[in-house]
Amino acid sequence: MNNDIQVFDNLKVKEVNGQVMFDAESAAIGLGITSTAKGYTNVRWSRINDYLNSATTGRKVGKGDFITEPQFYKLAIKANNETAERFQDWVTEEVLPSIRKTGGYQTKPALRLPQTNAEMLQVIQSANEEQNKRIDEVETTVDELKDRFGLPASQAKSLEQARKRHIVTLLGGFESNAYQHLSGKTFRQIGGDFKDYFEVPRYDALPLSKFDEGMSYIKAWQLPTNLALQVRDLNLQTELEV
Repeated sequence: MNNDIQVFDNLKVKEVNGQVMFDAESAAIGLGITSTAKGYTNVRWSRINDYLNSATTGRKVGKGDFITEPQFYKLAIKANNETAERFQDWVTEEVLPSIRKTGGYQTKPALRLPQTNAEMLQVIQSANEEQNKRIDEVETTVDELKDRFGLPASQAKSLEQARKRHIVTLLGGFESNAYQHLSGKTFRQIGGDFKDYFEVPRYDALPLSKFDEGMSYIKAWQLPTNLALQVRDLNLQTELEV
């Protein structure tokens, strides 16, 4: 961007020695520091100069003058109205970043309608690709959220039920001597092993994407050697007593 004045939606801007300068009049109008009389909009120059402390600096600002970026922000802060806020947002979020990146404010290109069937098909295909991309992004986000918040209550309950059925089988049934004496210890053992393996504090903290893996782990889990020997001895004792 050179020293020539450029106009962006009525805002006049130029660059002087690498510094962006704003036309005081168009900036004041954009910020709403104006008055209306007989259908005409007039810049309130006395207020502009008051905001800029011109009496202190000894240089008043008027029509045709340019102000610096810090002065522009000072006016925006002093204006303190919705018009000023919207205008400042537009300048800081669109105009200035574009100027610093490309040397000029790039407006959006005019929409060109497809002229042929081939162009129409291309537009439709592009739209479908964009839609599919957004769907994939949404699905990915949903999966990430599901994993972050763990299992739903129903699936956590399914894991616990599978764990109970498996332990009952391993201990020889509800009525077995081993179940009566070792069920608590066994539940703690499988629970600790499960949490260590998946690095979770609770069953319901398991990521949803690992639910099937968690179910397979429970069904494949076996009693540690010492515990298995205790189960065998207790159940053998029951058989001998009978």
